[in-house]
Amino acid sequence: MLITASYSRWDQTIRNLSFKEMINVPTADTASNMTAPTKFLAVKNEKYAYRRFGSGPALPLLLLQHFTGTLDNWDPAVTDPLAQRGEVILFESAGLGRSSGKVPETVADMAAHALAFLDGLGLDACDVLGFSLGGMVAQQMTLDRPAIFRRMILVGTTPRGGGDIMHLEKPSLSKFLNDPSLKGYSVLQKIFFAPTESSQAAGAAFVNRLLERKEDREPVSGGDVAKAQMMAFRDWEKFTGKRFADLAAIRQPTLVVNGIHDEMIPISNSYALVENLPNAVLMAYPDSGHGSLFQFHESFTQQAKAFLASNSPFAPY
Repeated sequence: MLITASYSRWDQTIRNLSFKEMINVPTADTASNMTAPTKFLAVKNEKYAYRRFGSGPALPLLLLQHFTGTLDNWDPAVTDPLAQRGEVILFESAGLGRSSGKVPETVADMAAHALAFLDGLGLDACDVLGFSLGGMVAQQMTLDRPAIFRRMILVGTTPRGGGDIMHLEKPSLSKFLNDPSLKGYSVLQKIFFAPTESSQAAGAAFVNRLLERKEDREPVSGGDVAKAQMMAFRDWEKFTGKRFADLAAIRQPTLVVNGIHDEMIPISNSYALVENLPNAVLMAYPDSGHGSLFQFHESFTQQAKAFLASNSPFAPY
């Protein structure tokens, strides 16, 4: 099947990264995802890998990653400016990278792992930024434990019951996933960014930044991770009762962000979020796709910091 081929191609794509890109050597802790050491937290029967860096008076900001992404898929052009306002915490869920356990097959179970991680850290208050799959997890966490989260940023994501969520068999995506000439992160450049010269140039710069970290890198995700997370996407598409009704319970001020040419999780899902969340504002980037936050990283981090700095009970900042 084409979907199975897409899994296989994704697996091969990430395995094409060189050995140099995957070595694991400890390094000094600085306020950068290029150099901050990977730490480990044991919670019950699990061991979670994470990075925590930055300083400042603001609440910690929990960052939740995209499909098959590890700690190394966070762009330092996004994480590092955000770390100037306060600590950022990059979390690697069960079964990814060097975290132990099995990859959950539902967003609800992913949220349970992330909440267990926060409990293990002793954090009872933070902000959260969820990108793509991470945005779905952020919504579920906020529904499950609303008292923890002050403000939420949702990027390139969808509410439960959204449409056209991560269908890798679509020609607009499968043509790149099945292209044998594309190796490693080159596939991300094609599917995260719009097919314009300017967006692809931004994608190339993004890939170069991901490779700047030379030591203490995470193992790349394989096909088993992709399959489990795809099952979570298919489950997230389902809903009972009135569509999007659960969003009414999320009262936190929320910033929703997407690129207008997102093929992986179309921007129509961002419209659904701001239409149904009671306290949300939308920022849509032109000439960009799923990775709009990486393409327009200067704008995104400025807007994100301004949003997080606001003490207003309302989302507009």
